[in-house]
Parts: sequence; C-alpha cells; structure tokens
Amino acid sequence: MKAETAYHGEMGKQFAAQATNSAYNAHTDRPAMLGLAGDVDGLSVLDLGCGAGHYAADLLQRGAATVVGVDGSESLLRAAQDRIGAGAVLHHHDLEELLTFLADQSFDLVVMALVYHHITAREQLLAEIRRVLRPGGALLVSTTHPTGDWTYFGGSYFADEQAELPFGDGFALNYWRMTLEKFLGELLGAGFVLERLLEPRAEEEARRVDPRRYDKTHSQPSFLSVRLRRP
Repeated sequence: MKAETAYHGEMGKQFAAQATNSAYNAHTDRPAMLGLAGDVDGLSVLDLGCGAGHYAADLLQRGAATVVGVDGSESLLRAAQDRIGAGAVLHHHDLEELLTFLADQSFDLVVMALVYHHITAREQLLAEIRRVLRPGGALLVSTTHPTGDWTYFGGSYFADEQAELPFGDGFALNYWRMTLEKFLGELLGAGFVLERLLEPRAEEEARRVDPRRYDKTHSQPSFLSVRLRRP
C-alpha cells in the first residue's frame, strides 16, 4: 500500500485552523524554526510540507526573495493560498515522490517543519533536497522528540514503527517513531553537516493560549529542531 503523508479534506482544514495559534505549532515549533533560519533576506526558500503557509508567510515577511511551497494536501494548499496570496509559488505534490519539477541547486534554504517523521521514503527525499540545495545552503528540519514519543507511547525507546495520535474531530496523525540516533544518522548519512540542534520550549504567548501545553514543553521534550548545511 502506498504511504500517506498529507492531511486531506476536513482533516487539513482542522489542522490549518489549529496551526494558526496553537501552543505547539505557532508558539513552540515555528519560533524555533524561524530562529534557526536566521537572516533570510534575499534568499530563495523551499518549504516542504508547507501546510497552510504559516512558515512561508513569515519567511516572506522577513525578506525571503522567493518561497516555493510543496504539499500533498489540496485543502492545506488552499489555506496557504488564502494566507499568502501571490507571494509564493505553491505545488500540489506527494513528498513520497521525486521532486522532478525543481531544478538542481536552485534554493539557498530548505525548510521541513514537522514533516520528516511522516515520510516513508526519507532517503529519497533527502537526496532530492541535497540536489536542489546550493552548496553552502541550509536545511532546517523539525520532528517529534524521540524521548517525548517514548514517554507518551511507552514500550521500547528503540521501537522503529508507525505511531498514531488522535487529532481534531475523529482524525488521527500517523508518523514514524525514531530514535535520536536514527534521526540524526539519516540526515548526516545523506551528506549534510549539523550546525545547530534545539529542543524548543513554548514561548510566553503559549501560556495564555494553552497553559497545560506550555507547562508540558517546559518539563519534558516535545520537539527537536536542527539546522544542517549542504557542503
């Protein structure tokens, strides 16, 4: 059976709404990833798994010259189009497939926020990212924290399996659990060099939005964010 990574239909609509101001997405992962991005003025950026366009909109606001967004969900891309307008080029594409519509060495920065753990063909995707990044370009990746997953699911920390989390109104998020060793090993094995690693905690605004999740991110790890360089 073909792997499924995108949030389709009503699930995509619910995710787009939640991601706008949620403690986890808006006030934990997004600030961490934008911080890792640093100065993006004049850069050409590829946003893989761009979702509802929150990261793309922020990158454009911070001065990125161009942003190309790719996602497999039509409902999320509609939300992204509404949010960004003509500011970014958006592609409907399954990230389990080759990025043949993107030219070699055409981006300065690739952003993959909370997407990597959904992908089955990760080795193929990393090879494609390396192909489209310019030498010296950066790759930002965030994922669920291996220790946070272990705390939630129990069992073996070393479990290499798909997990399921309830989401929204009767939906479930499916993703791959992986150890820190596996996560970093895949990225380094694809030829990238690690520059920074963060275990993000929610910003103060999250305390007002969702006090319980704010406290949780400050007592146990929820996400892991890294910045890598293509030599």
